[in-house]
Amino acid sequence: MTDFFEFEADFVDSLRCIPMQVRCKLDTCGIKLKLSDWNQMTTAERQALVELPCTTETEIQSYHEHIQQLILQRTGLPATKLPIEPHPAWLDSATVPASIQEKAQELGVTLTQRDWTGLTPLQRFALIKLSRPGHENKNFERAIAEFHLL
Repeated sequence: MTDFFEFEADFVDSLRCIPMQVRCKLDTCGIKLKLSDWNQMTTAERQALVELPCTTETEIQSYHEHIQQLILQRTGLPATKLPIEPHPAWLDSATVPASIQEKAQELGVTLTQRDWTGLTPLQRFALIKLSRPGHENKNFERAIAEFHLL
């Protein structure tokens, strides 16, 4: 999976920021990666994190070990672990999270169950991340438009 979203276009060529697909993999394998740690990696290392699979249990474990080793090499400190959600909201196509509905309503948009079901898990992940307080929320509106939900 190396698809980037249009709302990420201003940084994906250089990978200066962590793209959503890598952020999803990090949440899946239980690693918190700071932007400062990401920026200590080479472009090839960042690209590998984009390209490495992280779907099956074996891939998730391998991704976890790879990123742990990489962060330790680059920073001298182990990566911060995150709890892994047993049933992540982005994989639940049956329930639109309230935080997403609230954020969408701020834009005058109502997301239907059908809208939510029609999104890919990565699109749902992006909306969840972009709707959180303290996040750069300008991209939420761009994502809603990109996903044809306006």
